[in-house]
Amino acid sequence: MKKEFIVAFLALGLASLACGININLPEAPEPGPLVIDQISLDPPASGEARLELAFGAGELKLSPGTKDKLVEGTATYNYERFKPVIDVEDGRVKVGLDQEDFASIPHLRELRNEWDFKLGTEPMELAVRAGAYEASYEFGGLSLTDLSIKDGAAEVELSFSKPNPVEMTLLHYESGASNIKMEGLSNANFNAMSFEAGAGDYTLDFSGELQRDAAVTIETGFANLILVIPDGLSTTVTVQSGVSNVNAGPGWDQNGNRYTKDGEGAELTIIIEMGAGNLTLSR
Repeated sequence: MKKEFIVAFLALGLASLACGININLPEAPEPGPLVIDQISLDPPASGEARLELAFGAGELKLSPGTKDKLVEGTATYNYERFKPVIDVEDGRVKVGLDQEDFASIPHLRELRNEWDFKLGTEPMELAVRAGAYEASYEFGGLSLTDLSIKDGAAEVELSFSKPNPVEMTLLHYESGASNIKMEGLSNANFNAMSFEAGAGDYTLDFSGELQRDAAVTIETGFANLILVIPDGLSTTVTVQSGVSNVNAGPGWDQNGNRYTKDGEGAELTIIIEMGAGNLTLSR
Protein backbone atom coordinates (compact mmCIF):
# COMPACT_ATOMS: atom_id res chain seq x y z
CA MET A 1 0.00 0.00 0.00
CA LYS A 2 2.81 2.39 0.89
CA LYS A 3 4.65 1.65 -2.38
CA GLU A 4 1.49 2.26 -4.41
CA PHE A 5 0.96 5.58 -2.64
CA ILE A 6 4.51 6.75 -3.40
CA VAL A 7 4.21 5.73 -7.07
CA ALA A 8 0.89 7.57 -7.36
CA PHE A 9 2.35 10.68 -5.73
CA LEU A 10 5.35 10.71 -8.10
CA ALA A 11 3.07 10.23 -11.08
CA LEU A 12 0.94 13.16 -9.96
CA GLY A 13 4.04 15.32 -9.59
CA LEU A 14 5.33 14.46 -13.07
CA ALA A 15 1.93 15.09 -14.60
CA SER A 16 1.76 18.45 -12.87
CA LEU A 17 5.16 19.48 -14.25
CA ALA A 18 4.23 18.35 -17.74
CA CYS A 19 0.95 20.21 -17.77
CA GLY A 20 2.18 23.32 -15.98
CA ILE A 21 -0.13 22.76 -13.04
CA ASN A 22 0.91 24.26 -9.71
CA ILE A 23 0.23 22.36 -6.50
CA ASN A 24 -0.51 24.80 -3.68
CA LEU A 25 0.77 23.42 -0.41
CA PRO A 26 -0.37 24.96 2.88
CA GLU A 27 2.01 27.62 4.15
CA ALA A 28 3.82 26.98 7.40
CA PRO A 29 2.61 29.28 10.19
CA GLU A 30 4.87 32.21 10.91
CA PRO A 31 5.40 33.45 14.48
CA GLY A 32 4.43 37.03 15.21
CA PRO A 33 4.94 39.42 18.12
CA LEU A 34 4.67 37.92 21.59
CA VAL A 35 1.31 38.68 23.21
CA ILE A 36 0.34 38.19 26.86
CA ASP A 37 -3.41 38.24 27.51
CA GLN A 38 -4.60 38.68 31.09
CA ILE A 39 -7.49 36.30 31.82
CA SER A 40 -9.85 37.09 34.70
CA LEU A 41 -13.33 35.54 34.83
CA ASP A 42 -15.90 35.77 37.61
CA PRO A 43 -17.82 32.71 38.78
CA PRO A 44 -21.40 32.61 37.48
CA ALA A 45 -24.09 34.09 39.70
CA SER A 46 -26.36 31.13 38.95
CA GLY A 47 -24.37 28.73 41.15
CA GLU A 48 -22.09 25.84 40.16
CA ALA A 49 -20.02 26.59 37.07
CA ARG A 50 -18.99 24.45 34.13
CA LEU A 51 -15.55 25.51 32.93
CA GLU A 52 -14.45 24.32 29.48
CA LEU A 53 -10.90 24.82 28.22
CA ALA A 54 -10.13 24.15 24.54
CA PHE A 55 -6.38 24.17 24.05
CA GLY A 56 -4.21 23.41 21.02
CA ALA A 57 -0.50 22.65 20.94
CA GLY A 58 1.75 24.16 23.59
CA GLU A 59 2.00 24.20 27.38
CA LEU A 60 -0.94 24.28 29.76
CA LYS A 61 -0.74 24.76 33.51
CA LEU A 62 -3.71 24.63 35.90
CA SER A 63 -3.55 25.01 39.68
CA PRO A 64 -5.48 26.50 42.63
CA GLY A 65 -4.70 30.06 43.60
CA THR A 66 -7.55 32.50 43.12
CA LYS A 67 -10.27 33.12 45.71
CA ASP A 68 -12.75 35.50 44.13
CA LYS A 69 -12.43 34.45 40.48
CA LEU A 70 -13.36 31.34 38.55
CA VAL A 71 -10.23 31.63 36.38
CA GLU A 72 -7.31 34.02 36.62
CA GLY A 73 -3.98 33.97 34.82
CA THR A 74 -2.20 34.59 31.53
CA ALA A 75 -2.27 33.30 27.96
CA THR A 76 1.05 33.86 26.19
CA TYR A 77 1.30 33.30 22.43
CA ASN A 78 2.97 34.54 19.25
CA TYR A 79 0.55 33.16 16.66
CA GLU A 80 -2.82 34.84 16.11
CA ARG A 81 -4.78 31.60 15.90
CA PHE A 82 -3.66 30.79 19.45
CA LYS A 83 -5.57 33.77 20.84
CA PRO A 84 -8.11 32.37 23.34
CA VAL A 85 -11.75 33.22 22.78
CA ILE A 86 -14.00 33.57 25.83
CA ASP A 87 -17.66 32.62 25.79
CA VAL A 88 -19.94 32.90 28.83
CA GLU A 89 -23.50 31.60 28.83
CA ASP A 90 -25.49 30.95 32.01
CA GLY A 91 -23.29 28.73 34.17
CA ARG A 92 -21.05 27.64 31.28
CA VAL A 93 -17.71 29.40 30.80
CA LYS A 94 -15.55 28.46 27.79
CA VAL A 95 -12.00 29.57 27.11
CA GLY A 96 -10.69 28.24 23.83
CA LEU A 97 -9.30 28.66 20.35
CA ASP A 98 -11.30 30.26 17.55
CA GLN A 99 -11.49 27.11 15.45
CA GLU A 100 -13.21 23.75 15.47
CA ASP A 101 -10.21 21.44 15.06
CA PHE A 102 -7.74 22.94 17.51
CA ALA A 103 -5.80 19.66 17.64
CA SER A 104 -4.61 20.23 14.06
CA ILE A 105 -2.45 23.26 14.89
CA PRO A 106 1.18 22.23 14.40
CA HIS A 107 3.48 22.05 17.38
CA LEU A 108 6.53 23.97 16.17
CA ARG A 109 9.43 25.26 18.20
CA GLU A 110 9.11 28.76 16.74
CA LEU A 111 5.54 29.09 17.99
CA ARG A 112 4.61 29.77 21.62
CA ASN A 113 1.32 28.94 23.24
CA GLU A 114 1.29 28.90 27.04
CA TRP A 115 -1.63 29.12 29.43
CA ASP A 116 -0.99 29.51 33.14
CA PHE A 117 -4.36 29.60 34.90
CA LYS A 118 -5.30 29.69 38.58
CA LEU A 119 -8.69 28.19 39.41
CA GLY A 120 -11.13 29.20 42.12
CA THR A 121 -12.33 26.99 44.95
CA GLU A 122 -16.08 27.21 44.26
CA PRO A 123 -17.70 23.94 43.07
CA MET A 124 -17.31 23.43 39.33
CA GLU A 125 -17.36 20.93 36.50
CA LEU A 126 -14.08 21.08 34.57
CA ALA A 127 -13.57 19.88 31.00
CA VAL A 128 -10.26 20.16 29.10
CA ARG A 129 -9.85 19.43 25.38
CA ALA A 130 -6.33 19.63 23.97
CA GLY A 131 -4.14 18.55 21.08
CA ALA A 132 -0.44 17.69 21.20
CA TYR A 133 0.74 19.47 24.33
CA GLU A 134 2.52 19.41 27.67
CA ALA A 135 0.48 19.92 30.82
CA SER A 136 0.90 20.33 34.54
CA TYR A 137 -2.32 19.90 36.51
CA GLU A 138 -2.48 20.50 40.26
CA PHE A 139 -6.05 19.98 41.45
CA GLY A 140 -5.42 19.57 45.16
CA GLY A 141 -8.08 21.34 47.25
CA LEU A 142 -10.28 22.31 44.29
CA SER A 143 -14.01 21.56 44.51
CA LEU A 144 -14.49 19.49 41.36
CA THR A 145 -17.85 17.78 40.90
CA ASP A 146 -16.84 16.36 37.51
CA LEU A 147 -13.51 16.23 35.65
CA SER A 148 -13.06 15.36 31.99
CA ILE A 149 -9.78 15.58 30.05
CA LYS A 150 -9.36 14.60 26.40
CA ASP A 151 -6.07 15.14 24.58
CA GLY A 152 -3.91 13.88 21.74
CA ALA A 153 -0.19 13.12 22.00
CA ALA A 154 0.51 14.44 25.48
CA GLU A 155 3.13 14.78 28.18
CA VAL A 156 1.11 15.25 31.37
CA GLU A 157 1.65 15.36 35.11
CA LEU A 158 -1.56 15.49 37.17
CA SER A 159 -1.86 15.64 40.94
CA PHE A 160 -4.44 15.83 43.71
CA SER A 161 -2.08 16.79 46.53
CA LYS A 162 -5.03 17.58 48.83
CA PRO A 163 -8.51 16.04 49.12
CA ASN A 164 -11.32 17.30 46.95
CA PRO A 165 -13.84 18.70 49.48
CA VAL A 166 -16.86 17.78 47.32
CA GLU A 167 -17.96 14.50 45.82
CA MET A 168 -16.88 13.98 42.21
CA THR A 169 -19.31 11.99 40.09
CA LEU A 170 -16.85 10.99 37.35
CA LEU A 171 -13.18 11.46 36.55
CA HIS A 172 -12.71 10.74 32.84
CA TYR A 173 -9.39 10.86 30.99
CA GLU A 174 -9.04 10.03 27.28
CA SER A 175 -5.72 10.32 25.46
CA GLY A 176 -3.78 9.25 22.38
CA ALA A 177 -0.20 8.00 22.44
CA SER A 178 1.07 9.77 25.55
CA ASN A 179 3.18 9.81 28.67
CA ILE A 180 0.90 10.47 31.64
CA LYS A 181 1.52 10.42 35.37
CA MET A 182 -1.37 10.90 37.81
CA GLU A 183 -0.79 11.14 41.56
CA GLY A 184 -2.99 11.36 44.66
CA LEU A 185 -6.00 9.94 42.81
CA SER A 186 -7.77 8.79 45.98
CA ASN A 187 -7.89 12.47 46.98
CA ALA A 188 -9.99 13.18 43.87
CA ASN A 189 -13.01 11.89 45.82
CA PHE A 190 -14.61 10.29 42.75
CA ASN A 191 -17.35 7.68 42.58
CA ALA A 192 -16.15 6.37 39.22
CA MET A 193 -13.08 6.87 37.08
CA SER A 194 -12.40 5.90 33.47
CA PHE A 195 -9.02 6.08 31.74
CA GLU A 196 -8.70 5.41 27.99
CA ALA A 197 -5.43 5.75 26.08
CA GLY A 198 -3.42 4.40 23.18
CA ALA A 199 0.20 3.32 23.23
CA GLY A 200 2.32 4.98 25.89
CA ASP A 201 3.63 5.02 29.45
CA TYR A 202 1.04 5.56 32.17
CA THR A 203 1.34 5.75 35.94
CA LEU A 204 -1.83 5.94 38.03
CA ASP A 205 -1.05 6.53 41.70
CA PHE A 206 -4.02 6.04 44.04
CA SER A 207 -2.39 7.50 47.12
CA GLY A 208 -4.43 9.84 49.28
CA GLU A 209 -7.66 9.29 51.20
CA LEU A 210 -10.36 7.17 49.60
CA GLN A 211 -13.58 8.41 51.19
CA ARG A 212 -16.01 5.92 49.58
CA ASP A 213 -16.04 2.76 47.49
CA ALA A 214 -14.95 3.66 43.97
CA ALA A 215 -14.81 1.90 40.58
CA VAL A 216 -12.11 2.40 37.94
CA THR A 217 -12.00 1.18 34.33
CA ILE A 218 -8.78 1.34 32.33
CA GLU A 219 -8.46 0.69 28.58
CA THR A 220 -5.14 1.03 26.74
CA GLY A 221 -3.42 -0.12 23.60
CA PHE A 222 0.19 -1.32 23.73
CA ALA A 223 1.32 0.28 26.97
CA ASN A 224 3.45 0.18 30.06
CA LEU A 225 0.94 0.67 32.86
CA ILE A 226 1.91 1.14 36.50
CA LEU A 227 -0.71 1.18 39.25
CA VAL A 228 0.47 2.49 42.61
CA ILE A 229 -1.74 1.21 45.42
CA PRO A 230 -0.65 2.32 48.91
CA ASP A 231 -0.62 -0.09 51.82
CA GLY A 232 -3.93 -0.26 53.68
CA LEU A 233 -6.11 0.45 50.63
CA SER A 234 -8.44 -2.48 49.95
CA THR A 235 -8.19 -3.12 46.20
CA THR A 236 -9.34 -5.62 43.59
CA VAL A 237 -7.77 -5.55 40.12
CA THR A 238 -9.24 -7.66 37.30
CA VAL A 239 -7.26 -7.99 34.06
CA GLN A 240 -9.61 -8.82 31.20
CA SER A 241 -7.33 -8.92 28.15
CA GLY A 242 -3.97 -9.86 26.69
CA VAL A 243 -1.43 -8.18 28.93
CA SER A 244 1.89 -9.82 28.08
CA ASN A 245 3.32 -9.42 31.57
CA VAL A 246 1.84 -8.73 35.01
CA ASN A 247 4.23 -7.90 37.83
CA ALA A 248 2.48 -7.87 41.20
CA GLY A 249 4.58 -6.71 44.12
CA PRO A 250 4.39 -7.82 47.77
CA GLY A 251 0.96 -7.89 49.41
CA TRP A 252 -1.00 -9.00 46.35
CA ASP A 253 -2.94 -12.28 46.15
CA GLN A 254 -3.64 -13.74 42.70
CA ASN A 255 -6.54 -15.94 41.60
CA GLY A 256 -6.44 -16.33 37.83
CA ASN A 257 -6.77 -12.87 36.31
CA ARG A 258 -7.86 -11.35 39.61
CA TYR A 259 -5.47 -9.62 42.00
CA THR A 260 -6.51 -8.52 45.49
CA LYS A 261 -4.91 -6.53 48.26
CA ASP A 262 -6.30 -6.37 51.80
CA GLY A 263 -7.05 -3.14 53.56
CA GLU A 264 -9.57 -1.27 55.67
CA GLY A 265 -12.31 1.19 54.93
CA ALA A 266 -13.45 2.05 51.42
CA GLU A 267 -12.63 -0.37 48.59
CA LEU A 268 -11.18 0.36 45.17
CA THR A 269 -12.29 -1.87 42.27
CA ILE A 270 -10.25 -1.69 39.05
CA ILE A 271 -10.99 -3.40 35.72
CA ILE A 272 -8.24 -3.32 33.08
CA GLU A 273 -8.40 -4.01 29.35
CA MET A 274 -5.04 -3.75 27.56
CA GLY A 275 -4.25 -4.57 23.97
CA ALA A 276 -0.77 -5.70 25.01
CA GLY A 277 2.07 -4.52 27.19
CA ASN A 278 3.21 -4.61 30.79
CA LEU A 279 1.21 -4.10 33.95
CA THR A 280 2.93 -3.39 37.26
CA LEU A 281 1.04 -3.41 40.57
CA SER A 282 3.14 -1.38 42.95
CA ARG A 283 2.83 0.47 46.24
